[in-house]
Amino acid sequence: MTATEYWLPVVWACLAAVGILIYVVLDGFDLGIGILFATQKDEKHRDVMMNTIAPVWDGNETWMVFGGAVLLGAFQTAYSVILPALYLPLIVMLLALIFRGVAFEYRVHAHSKEARCLWGAAFMAGSTLATFCQGMVLGGLLQGIKTTDHHFTGSALDWLNPFSIFCGVALVIGYGLLGAGWLIWRTEGELQAYARRAARCLGSLLLVCIAVVAVWTPMLRSTYLNTWTNSSSHAVAAVVLAVLAVLVSVIFFRSLKSGKDRTPFLCALGWFILSYLGLALSAWPYIVPPYITIWQASSPVTSQTFLLVGTVILLPLVLAYTIYCYKIFHGKVTSSDGYH
Repeated sequence: MTATEYWLPVVWACLAAVGILIYVVLDGFDLGIGILFATQKDEKHRDVMMNTIAPVWDGNETWMVFGGAVLLGAFQTAYSVILPALYLPLIVMLLALIFRGVAFEYRVHAHSKEARCLWGAAFMAGSTLATFCQGMVLGGLLQGIKTTDHHFTGSALDWLNPFSIFCGVALVIGYGLLGAGWLIWRTEGELQAYARRAARCLGSLLLVCIAVVAVWTPMLRSTYLNTWTNSSSHAVAAVVLAVLAVLVSVIFFRSLKSGKDRTPFLCALGWFILSYLGLALSAWPYIVPPYITIWQASSPVTSQTFLLVGTVILLPLVLAYTIYCYKIFHGKVTSSDGYH
């Protein structure tokens, strides 16, 4: 294996990982807003909640498209294995996202209270189902996909297991926390107070979920357990991640008591990033655990090089647009503000 054949898949794996992480932290909070609809009955507050994400929610999903494009272009073998293995939850997730998007737009233009309630319920259901399916996909992937000669040989329901179901529930809690943190940052008054109460409860639940997943994941596969027990660098990383998670937890709950606006949301992001790093270190270098590595799944060098040129040009433009959009629509949102 030449240096180019070794490093190109590593570069693409990093790009895919960063793209997925950006999607999770950006689309996570606007899906969380939909999840929180279940506990917020005041229609005026619901209007404000939707107005906080209206300028950015559809742009956030660009990063999911980027992650899928990287998988198709740079890791064709992984694409051909993961899709049939996780076809059902992925299709349900996409349908839920479409349903959620339709409900988002139709609720604004509904002329009756009953119609607004109906589309609000649809927005909540679509957000919750899409989030749950994303967690199921993560759990199914970590559980492992059966392959023979780099072809999927399992059943259509291999992804359905207690671990994937738990991951689905955990992600619903996590996205709900991101949504609550976003509302603390972007709103004020009664709605902000509600978000603080929700964040305190969801933050406690998420910490339990993170601890359970951290213990459960190494038990899924011997490769995961060996990664953490047979490598001194991974052992050090585990300690560092655990210490940082505790530190973030202390800052999070103190910030809720002291009335900080941005800190709870940033701490929630910190939990997600630390958890993501821990799962990535567990699975590395497998892109289809526990059999197919990033090098085994990679496309030809010429294809990866060609795609990398386009990515180097387009990715900064997407990043610049995303940053500019958030900069333009910053600040508190009140009941007197409207996007549509």
